[in-house]
Amino acid sequence: MFSASRFTARRRAIAMAAAAASLALTLAACGSSSDSSSMPGMDHGGKSSASSSPSGSPAMGDMPGMDRMASGNGLSDSKDGYRLTSKDTTLPGGKQAAYRFTVTGPDGKAVTDFAVDQTKRMHFYAIRSDLTGFQHLHPTMAADGTWSADLSALAPGSWRMFTSFTPTTGTAKGKDFVLSRTVTVPGDAAKTPLPAPATSTEVDGYTVAVKGELMAGMAHPLTVSIAKDGKPVTDLQPYLDTYAHLTAFHEGDAAFAHLHPTTKVTGDNGGPDLSFHAELPTAGNWRLFLQFRTGGKLHTAALTLRVG
Repeated sequence: MFSASRFTARRRAIAMAAAAASLALTLAACGSSSDSSSMPGMDHGGKSSASSSPSGSPAMGDMPGMDRMASGNGLSDSKDGYRLTSKDTTLPGGKQAAYRFTVTGPDGKAVTDFAVDQTKRMHFYAIRSDLTGFQHLHPTMAADGTWSADLSALAPGSWRMFTSFTPTTGTAKGKDFVLSRTVTVPGDAAKTPLPAPATSTEVDGYTVAVKGELMAGMAHPLTVSIAKDGKPVTDLQPYLDTYAHLTAFHEGDAAFAHLHPTTKVTGDNGGPDLSFHAELPTAGNWRLFLQFRTGGKLHTAALTLRVG
């Protein structure tokens, strides 16, 4: 009797294990019949399971709001065979200085054909490592492809020089690039603390307010409102084919982001509210620089924005 009971118990255990394995295989088959986009809240990416990361977790493009994530932060001097080159590793402080550079293509030759973006073929930005001293310039190019950016006086410290451009020929025709290099300005480099996050700031008698809850890596609308003496400003003049140009840099590494305007230009009567497509790839504090023109004068407002 003891042996028979023991044999029967063993048969039951084997049967239960087989049933469990069969159920697991059925569930796995059901799970593999559709990709992650079929799950609630995961249909924004529109990607197949083939786009999953090597670890098996969903790729970032499969997550809500991640299908339009910025492709780069501008912290490299090369991408896809294109390279930003310059002999300038130091620049003098306290006086105007020219930064000269060249963009080379995959063939190693200087690129000379660039698309016009917001009325310019090349946008150039200089920012100190503590996110002070912001400059936005439009350099000139010589026949050999050498660009020259005439910078205003730079304070001592480490600076990053960003170039934003779009080739019209070559393997990356029509693709937007942001490449950068660093330079050193000799001298006593005292660090300026980053101002605390705020929703408004003052510049030249204007009040600039920002409204929008931003999350890292997700596209969100951002609204900028401009007022003066408590009254809405409605006489904004076009600047670079828009009513305001907005650039952001990340605290710590100075990663770059250009926030694209969505408000159409209809004449010299812009404002007070301007809309932007904001997509900041990394959480933390970002320093925003808003440039707008009134009465023929360009104003630059700066404020710190916290991104979750």
